[in-house]
Amino acid sequence: MNGEIKKMTGTSAGPALVKSRCHLQVKKSLCVLVQHGMCVFGSGRRGPGGPTEYRCLVERILYTLRFPRYIYTAKSLYGDTGELIVEEVLQRGEMTMSSVVKTVADRLTHNMEDGRSMDYSEVISAFSSLVDTHFLQRCLAACGKGNAATSSEKTPNSSAATPESLTDCYKLPQINLRGRGKRRRSSGDSDVDQRGGKRAKLENKEVNRTLCGDEGVFWQVNFERFHLHFRDQAIISAVASKMDQTSSEIVRTMLRISEMTTQPNAAYTQPLSANEIFRALPASYNISRSTLDQYLTLLVDDPMEFVGKSGDSGGGMYVVNLHKALANLARATLESVVQERFGSRSARIFRLLLRKRHLEQKQVEDFAMIPAKEAKDMLYTLLSENLVQLQEIPKTPDHAPSRTFYLYTVNQLPTARMLLQHCYKTVGNLIERRLFETRENKRHLEKSQRIEAILASLQVSGAEPAQLTEVEEMITAPERQQLEALKHHINKMDSSENQVDETIFLLESYISSTKTSH
Repeated sequence: MNGEIKKMTGTSAGPALVKSRCHLQVKKSLCVLVQHGMCVFGSGRRGPGGPTEYRCLVERILYTLRFPRYIYTAKSLYGDTGELIVEEVLQRGEMTMSSVVKTVADRLTHNMEDGRSMDYSEVISAFSSLVDTHFLQRCLAACGKGNAATSSEKTPNSSAATPESLTDCYKLPQINLRGRGKRRRSSGDSDVDQRGGKRAKLENKEVNRTLCGDEGVFWQVNFERFHLHFRDQAIISAVASKMDQTSSEIVRTMLRISEMTTQPNAAYTQPLSANEIFRALPASYNISRSTLDQYLTLLVDDPMEFVGKSGDSGGGMYVVNLHKALANLARATLESVVQERFGSRSARIFRLLLRKRHLEQKQVEDFAMIPAKEAKDMLYTLLSENLVQLQEIPKTPDHAPSRTFYLYTVNQLPTARMLLQHCYKTVGNLIERRLFETRENKRHLEKSQRIEAILASLQVSGAEPAQLTEVEEMITAPERQQLEALKHHINKMDSSENQVDETIFLLESYISSTKTSH
């Protein structure tokens, strides 16, 4: 037992010290989880006088799968500065505005050419844009509505429940911050310089903390705002593939006008007149009013019903039907899964049942134009996978088979829930496989990292090309080939994980919209 304790702690400490260290690690871990919004705490079942209880927020933990997508979205909307701002806040969970601005400015300056640096004002501008569009928000505890634990316990998805109703969550503080980003010190500095630099850094941090003026105002990523953006992009892409680019631009304009006035879980956007849509269209499209009316009529008459008409005032009032759009996107996803797993004929049967709702086996054979034996096998395969359900309607109370109708049907919502569970299992398998591949090639990876560090150090010191080549040849050809294969496999698994996450997001959005629409 003492040998095991010594192995765990690196000392010959007794059980009391081991317990104390474990207790400290648990406290630190809980602090990290609370800071990232993955855990909430509050009074337990015994009341305020009892011990504090902690609860894990599974949804927030699963959002970590989507971190690369959040960062890429920020980059596409606000450039490299927006990308680094969102990346820093995601890594830390919550940060003050001044800390974000300094860290991002230093990182951008470090990657610039010598003699150039990033001004704090440019980072502040990008930060302000992210807040104005609600991609960043103040932490709920600082918005004046009680502590984060209480609000989160009432609504697990607290970021969607309360911030939109609290104006202070998007109010920028007046910070006193002037200057430019600084480069990191090189690794060749002496120990004295490093100690002096650390001391100066701590002193500067204390000074800046008193001068910035945003003490206690922490910011976090508004995940729900990113999810609304993902939903809108999915709808726009679907309209573009179903109709054309001009139709998708009209829908994009409608979503952009109403994005700040429509509730996150609303079934429809706020009604917009044709005049409002016409005035908000990009000038580059050069669409006349009569052409816009024709496109709106086509969108309203389309069977997918992405756009609906809610009145005739102002040249007609139009809405984007968010719930039906998500339902159609989820249906297309289910059809695609069936086609990939069971073939085009099974997908034809599945699509037929979705459209007709209830059909007997003979009707399926006739409508799908598939031979009886093949249709029967396909129906039973889909039935065994729970993608198709069988409903019995007896003519008589005895449920005799000869006097009973057997109708095949597809229940889209339960099928979507089942597919969502399969997607989560797939993501888990991909993560496990990536960890396994990394463990199996740990020695080669460590060697490659050491050699890359040596090469970087030699390049900084101005080494000759012959030296660099000699160091590079320390990795043999078979090892290099194995590293390339590993890199290819990991990139493929990362890409697959992102694709599965897109399906997860779509199905979750559909299931959530179905709950709120009833």
